[in-house]
Amino acid sequence: MDPAVKAQRQLESIEGQIAELESKAGGDQQARLKLKNLQQQIDFLRDQIRDHVNAWHKTEMARHAQRPFTLDYVERIFSDWSEVHGDRVYGDDPAIVCGMARYHGEEVMVIGHQKGRDTKTRVYRNFGQANPEGYRKALRCMKMAEKFGRPVFTFVDTQGAYPGLGAEERGQAEAIARNLREMSRLKVPIITTIIGEGGSGGALAIAVADRVFMMENSVYSVISPEGCASIMWRDATKKEVAAQALRITPPDLMQMGIIDAIITEPPGGAHEDWDAAAAMVDEVLQRHLCELKKLSAEKLVEARYDKFRKMAHFFTE
Repeated sequence: MDPAVKAQRQLESIEGQIAELESKAGGDQQARLKLKNLQQQIDFLRDQIRDHVNAWHKTEMARHAQRPFTLDYVERIFSDWSEVHGDRVYGDDPAIVCGMARYHGEEVMVIGHQKGRDTKTRVYRNFGQANPEGYRKALRCMKMAEKFGRPVFTFVDTQGAYPGLGAEERGQAEAIARNLREMSRLKVPIITTIIGEGGSGGALAIAVADRVFMMENSVYSVISPEGCASIMWRDATKKEVAAQALRITPPDLMQMGIIDAIITEPPGGAHEDWDAAAAMVDEVLQRHLCELKKLSAEKLVEARYDKFRKMAHFFTE
C-alpha cells in the first residue's frame, strides 16, 4: 500500500480514538496521558503524509468535500459582504459568486468559484463549473471595481468551465477570452488564490492577476489528470502517472514561475481547520495588497502584462 494512503488511514483511526477518549476523559490522568501519546502519533503520521504525498494525492486533497470554499473564506476574512447577481445579458450563474466587501476597512471586490457540499447544492452550483454568464458577471464586477478604484480578490476552485451545449451556444470561449483580455489591463490590483482545483481556462478566466497564490494542497493545470490519461493513453486509470507528468502541484508551478507564493495549510489540510486556513490566507493577502497599492495604475498593468508574457519562455544553451 502507498505509504501516504497507509498513514492517512492510520491517522483517521487515531483521530477516532481521540474523539472517543476526549468524551470520556474528564479529570482522568491516565486518559489524558493516552491522549497526549495519540496526539504525538498524529503529528508523526502527518509528517509522513507530507513527505510521501505525490501529485495525485494533492489532487485528491484539492477535491476534498470538506475543504473551505469561496464563501467560507469570505465569511472569515471579509466583512460587509454584499453579493452581486447577474450578467445583464442572460442571467445569474451560481457557480461563480461576486460581491462587494470590506477588507481590513478597505472596500474591495471579491469573486470566486463556489461548489456545493450536498447533492442539492452541488447541482445548484453546477459543481463549480461556470457558464458564460458566470464569467460575464465576474467581468462586470471587475469593471465596477475598476470604476471605483477597488482592489479585486479572486478565489479559484473549479475543474473547468462548463462544457455543455448551452454554454457553447451562449459563447463560452468568447466569454473566457474576453476576461483574459480585460483582466490583463484592469487598472486596479488583482490578487488570485487557488484554493482547490484550478482547471484550464475555467480557472484562468478569473486568474490573470498581479499575484497568483496556491494553497499548499491545491492543483493548477490545463487539464484534469483523468482527462490527460484518457487522451494520452486511452486509459483513465493512468491518472496518477498523468498527474505527475503534468506538474500541477504548487512547488512545480512555483519553480516554473507560474505562481508567486504557496500558502501553508493547517496540519492535515485546510479541511481540518477552516479558521486557521483563512487566517493563513489573510496574512498573505494583506501583505501583498500593501505592496501592490504602492504601484501606479500604469505600473500595475505593465508589470502584469510582462508577468504573463514571460511565462513558458525556456532557454537552453
